[in-house]
Amino acid sequence: MRPGDTVAVVSPSGPPNAARLRNGVRALEALGLKVVLGENVMARQTLDYLAGSDAARAADLQSAWCDPAVSAVFCSRGGYGSARLLDLLDFDAMRAAGPKTLIGYSDVTALHHVWGTELGLPTLHGPMPAYEPFCDEPRTWEHLRAALFDDPLPVPGSLVLSPGRAEGVVAGGNLSLLASLCGTRYQPSFAGKIVFLEEIGEEPYRVDRMLTQLLQTGALDDVAGIALGSWEECGDPLPVLRDRLVPLGVPILAGLPVGHGTPHLSVWLGALGVIDTESCSLSGRLRDGEGAL
Repeated sequence: MRPGDTVAVVSPSGPPNAARLRNGVRALEALGLKVVLGENVMARQTLDYLAGSDAARAADLQSAWCDPAVSAVFCSRGGYGSARLLDLLDFDAMRAAGPKTLIGYSDVTALHHVWGTELGLPTLHGPMPAYEPFCDEPRTWEHLRAALFDDPLPVPGSLVLSPGRAEGVVAGGNLSLLASLCGTRYQPSFAGKIVFLEEIGEEPYRVDRMLTQLLQTGALDDVAGIALGSWEECGDPLPVLRDRLVPLGVPILAGLPVGHGTPHLSVWLGALGVIDTESCSLSGRLRDGEGAL
């Protein structure tokens, strides 16, 4: 992206807080970006955890993606609801729109996954305009700016669960969203990939249950490596993570400040990545040049 580009903000999941969204839009404009809002970005409906009807949210997302003036699409926030849109999107039309960037995390994991499988495009697992931190936490903001303007910064870890070096396309996101896709037509398969996982508000036994679901469906068969982000309000998940993931026999790096915690660094999904437990980092390249995720 470059200053002067147009970005759209849509709400494929829950309704955003108006004041936070305004602050996020101002921050994007301060980067020299033009910001347009989806028609239904602030909509409400009977189910108050959804930002408008499924049809309206899907139409906003597809309209923004297919607009030739738009270079990137930010999801305003997560919550719940993006998976309800997957069968309503015209992926043929979205493929014809050409490459651009989708940005978000948490519930947006469903979109990240399908953008990779249906559109074959890298997406940015990063902070959203109506969430804190966005522009208020310096390291989060610096990392997002770097990722958007093609100078991605390294993502350091803090703990090695299983040593080694692994290369592969980075995929994944929020654990509960990935588990919810199991048994659907969008069921994940991460063979040959570096799997990134994070979560919020789940007790260790629930983390165990969701990891077991991924293992039993074969989603984690033949993975190249695993990168673990933040586990906010999840008690102490490390014993469970060790128990369920170390037997896979692949390099595992934990403690990446990516996900619901602060700071929230940005990671390109669908990009080539490298886990190096000696340097305790996740790095990679987005295009032809070498760089860090």
